[in-house]
Amino acid sequence: MMTDVAEQSGSLAQSRPGNDGPTDAGPTRDGGAGAAEGSATARTGTEDSEAAARIVAIRERIDEIDRTLVELWQERATLSQQVGATRLASGGTRLVLSREREILERFRTALGADGTQLALLLLRAGRGPL
Repeated sequence: MMTDVAEQSGSLAQSRPGNDGPTDAGPTRDGGAGAAEGSATARTGTEDSEAAARIVAIRERIDEIDRTLVELWQERATLSQQVGATRLASGGTRLVLSREREILERFRTALGADGTQLALLLLRAGRGPL
C-alpha cells in the first residue's frame, strides 16, 4: 500500500490514503491533538475567532497576489524569450549583459539582496540557464 509523507512538527510522519492527517496523532504545530480535527486553530494558528477571520481574509488576498505574480512571471518570460529570438534572428547576440546588469541593479535597489536573487530567477526564466 502506498503512503504519503507529511511534515509534522519538524519531523516526518506517514499518512495513509483516506486519512486527513498523519498516522501519528501527536501534538501539532498549534498545540492541538491533531490536524484532522479541521478546527480554525489548525487552519489559522489562533483560537480567537475574530483573528482567525482576519487571517482567512488576508490569506485570500495573498492567494490573489500569488496568482497574479505567477501570471506576470509567465508573461515576462514569454516576452523576454521573444526579445531574445528577435535579437538572434537579426544577427544579434544571445545576451545583452548591460541590460541584465540594469535589471539586477533595479531589483537590488528596490529589494536588497533578495531582489538580486529574484532578478536572477526572472532572467533565467526568460533566457534559460547560462
